[in-house]
Amino acid sequence: MDYILNFENLDKDFLPLVGGKNANLGEMIKADIRVPPGFAVTTDSYKCFINSSEVSKKIFKILSSFDTKSVDSLNKASTEIQDLVNSAPIPKEVEDSVREGYAKLCQRCSVEILPVAVRSSATAEDLPAASFAGQQDTYLWVQGEDKIIQDVRRCWASLFTARAIDYRIKNNFPHERVLISVGIQEMVNSRTAGVMFTLNPTNGDESKIVIEGNWGLGETVVSGSVNPDKFVVDKVVLETTERAIAKKHIKCVYDPVREEVVNIDVEEDMQNKCCLNTQEITELAKIANNIESLYGRAMDIEWAIDDDLFYPENIFVVQARPETVWSRKKKGPVIGKKSGHQLLMEQAMKRIKISY
Repeated sequence: MDYILNFENLDKDFLPLVGGKNANLGEMIKADIRVPPGFAVTTDSYKCFINSSEVSKKIFKILSSFDTKSVDSLNKASTEIQDLVNSAPIPKEVEDSVREGYAKLCQRCSVEILPVAVRSSATAEDLPAASFAGQQDTYLWVQGEDKIIQDVRRCWASLFTARAIDYRIKNNFPHERVLISVGIQEMVNSRTAGVMFTLNPTNGDESKIVIEGNWGLGETVVSGSVNPDKFVVDKVVLETTERAIAKKHIKCVYDPVREEVVNIDVEEDMQNKCCLNTQEITELAKIANNIESLYGRAMDIEWAIDDDLFYPENIFVVQARPETVWSRKKKGPVIGKKSGHQLLMEQAMKRIKISY
């Protein structure tokens, strides 16, 4: 039984064991896309946990008995299950494996106590036909074995938030079919971070890449709590066709005094400054093209630029998932009655010079 697996050993075939998020990280590493190192706490670990002390029986007894039409009943059931998950003992073999995996990751990164992201990776997340992303929890800048164990447990418990339970019910997705893995991934000391799409999310234009970013960690962009800088890049020639520099009031950073991630005010002289240079925008666009080629479909990508490293080794992809809005719509012309393929070919032909 595999309680943990390193990212570089994963690919899409491991999805039932490590969930969509972790499987995607393994796919990208094998394609030589720069991803921070880490490991997955597998669904075997989760199953070992819930099958111990009859946790599983108690969970599904609660899920089968509450009133699905009552918000109060839903909240009560969620609280009972999460309390159960957060109090039940973790089997020794699972806990020892996680501690050993973290110790080896610290050794690999030459850091005594490595800051990591602890990310939920449910088996129904980050799939082309499902939009379960964001239903479970993520914890950033976690340091030390004890805190990692604590946050792994909290990720397991987040499978049973009221929102997650209700979402599965409304989408007719059986609770017992959803298992959860957890990714333990080296934190990027982000100078700048954000998201990018391999189509224009505003109009579905497949000939464009849209990059959005802000200072600090990417949570302000993902959550929509800041108006980010935005760059629209032509997929073929990699030229930036649109550039909008926003006034960025807040950024997400790690506070060493409070030992937690917090939002703080951006320095006044940095608020209107572009968070990416031209070289970085172009490199991000190249990475986006590579990821889209790898998956053969439009992708939603989270990226970060490490303040401690030099270009291009400072640019990392921390997550990638299929784009699920425009990809679900019927394929057809998106701009001027021309398809994304036609737009791409037109841009390519403009650059071809014929000599006689």
